[in-house]
Amino acid sequence: MSISLKRAQAIFVKDYKEFSRNYGISIMLILPIMFAVLFRSAGASLPGASGFLYNTSFVLLTCFAQACLIAEEKERNTLRSLMMTPATTLDVLIGKSSLVFVMSVVVLAIATFIFGYKPASIWAFVATIFLSIILYTAAGTICGLFSKTLLDASLSILPVAFIFTGAPWGAFLENDYPILKVLDYMPSSQLVHLLGISNIGYTTGDLLKPLLITLAWTVVLTVVSVILYQRRLKDE
Repeated sequence: MSISLKRAQAIFVKDYKEFSRNYGISIMLILPIMFAVLFRSAGASLPGASGFLYNTSFVLLTCFAQACLIAEEKERNTLRSLMMTPATTLDVLIGKSSLVFVMSVVVLAIATFIFGYKPASIWAFVATIFLSIILYTAAGTICGLFSKTLLDASLSILPVAFIFTGAPWGAFLENDYPILKVLDYMPSSQLVHLLGISNIGYTTGDLLKPLLITLAWTVVLTVVSVILYQRRLKDE
């Protein structure tokens, strides 16, 4: 399947203009920064602060913004029109995902600087954050495809927020409910493990496990989002 960067760029510019006029969605850009400011003073001593900051940001910014962009196209009945153009599926998805990716990278970089988090391994941290952005963008695409309006999109991310953001807290109940150990393999739980690695005494395996699990989730959700995108267009 071919990719046209010019077509993807045109979709990116269109989404940017529409997004900049939607103040209700744009306010999500400041939430991660607000969390970083709130956690800055207590960040070193507050358990789970870094995990909460990043996992919540992925849901409220990355996933929510992407779901709204897709749902807005459906609400205006313009999503099918995009497919009638020479733009391919990848052109559309990459174009619509690029804006969310850029926003997430910039906002999380600012939030990380304010929060003052220093990873044990900068390359593993950056790679996992980039993969997580792609992962939650794919999740947002899936949510948006099953939403007909922006309100539906707002509600559709609740399962993502509940399952992904809540997964790391399931560790507290693992002794009572062994089945909850499966939550440890959620990408949000693996991110918490990565963020909690000490700067001293860690091994390459400690870094690779969260990275590889997150990569697997990213590949699976991205493939699912592409398949669902093509199927939903045929169904409507």
